[in-house]
Amino acid sequence: MRGEPDWLADLEDAAATEGLGDRIAGIVKPGTLVLLEGPLGAGKTCLVRGLVRGLGGDGAEVCSPTFILLETYGVAGLGIERVHHADLYRLRGLPAAPWDEVGLGEVMDDSSGVTAVEWPGGWDWCGLASGPIIRVILTPTASGRSAAVWLESGSTNA
Repeated sequence: MRGEPDWLADLEDAAATEGLGDRIAGIVKPGTLVLLEGPLGAGKTCLVRGLVRGLGGDGAEVCSPTFILLETYGVAGLGIERVHHADLYRLRGLPAAPWDEVGLGEVMDDSSGVTAVEWPGGWDWCGLASGPIIRVILTPTASGRSAAVWLESGSTNA
């Protein structure tokens, strides 16, 4: 992360977190990598639900891929046909990035897809992304959660 976030948001509930995902759907383009950070229960999967819905997919299909590591959802966004959703929680602490084992290298190269990654910490993503990177940090608060969003590597400002 570099400097101050591009967006800050107070999110009072799951609907507001999904709304942030919907807002992010409005700026992604094919090849965008969305990195989602925050503790367990912070709303990372909820945000992906809003992203999928905002791109014309069925948000109800979205669940945390903690045990399968990678899931793909069909969407109908402008030039975007799929959202790839990875959850790397179980792979934290590995000395080498699990790109090939999980299939991340392949999905990040999908010219008709967007890739959202939960628990991206510990690995360098910037050199692997072919498109823009959106980094979101969700933090629980007394009134819900807060979100800080950075638009990196040529991302479109919203």
